[in-house]
Amino acid sequence: MKTNVYIDGFNFYYGAVKGTSHKWLDFHMLSRKLFPKNEIHRIRYFTALVDARPPDLQQPVRQQMYLRALQTVPNLSVHLGSFRTRKTRAALVNPPRQGPRTVEVWKTEEKGSDVNLATYLLLDAFQKDCEVAIVFSNDADLKQPIEIPKNELNIAVGVVNPHPPKRRSLDLQPTFFKQLRTGPLAASQFPPELTDANGSFRKPAGW
Repeated sequence: MKTNVYIDGFNFYYGAVKGTSHKWLDFHMLSRKLFPKNEIHRIRYFTALVDARPPDLQQPVRQQMYLRALQTVPNLSVHLGSFRTRKTRAALVNPPRQGPRTVEVWKTEEKGSDVNLATYLLLDAFQKDCEVAIVFSNDADLKQPIEIPKNELNIAVGVVNPHPPKRRSLDLQPTFFKQLRTGPLAASQFPPELTDANGSFRKPAGW
C-alpha cells in the first residue's frame, strides 16, 4: 500500500538516538525494515536549525551534515521550523532560606515542527497522496491530526514510538502501533561516506 512517513525530528532524536551510535540514520531504510510490505511513497522530516551554543559549538555543523545526508534520499523532503530563545525567570527547586527564590535563565523553544507535521499529514490525506500514513513521534499534540485522516478519510494512520515503552503517549490512538527497537536502528545507518551533487562528505566524528 502506498505509504507516507512523517518524522518528528526532535521527538525522535531525544527519544531514540541521543547518546547512541545510531544518529547517522537512513529513514528510508528504517521504514522499509519496519514495514516491508508497504510501498514507501514519501518521507517528510520535520526539524529546526540549531544554534552554536556552549559547550557544544559544533552541533549546527553536525546537524547540517545529517540534513545533507537525508537529502540524498530521493523521496525525502526536509521541512524546517525555528528556534526562539528568550530570557525568563524560573523558580528554584530548592530555594535558599534567604536570597532570591528565582533565577534568570535562557529558554529555548522549538517552534513549528509539530504544526508543520500536522499540516502536511492532513494535506496529504485530503489530497489522497497515500493510503497509509506513519508518524514517528510520541507527541500527544498530534492526537487530532492523527484521528482526522483515520476517522474522516479512511486512511490507516500508524504511530512508531521512538521513546521507551513506559513513556508511550496513550493519548495517541492510531490505527496501528509499533514500538521502535534498537535492532532496526543499528541496521539502518547510512554508509560512513556519502556523495551528493556537491561532492563527498562523511559522517560526523563521534557519531
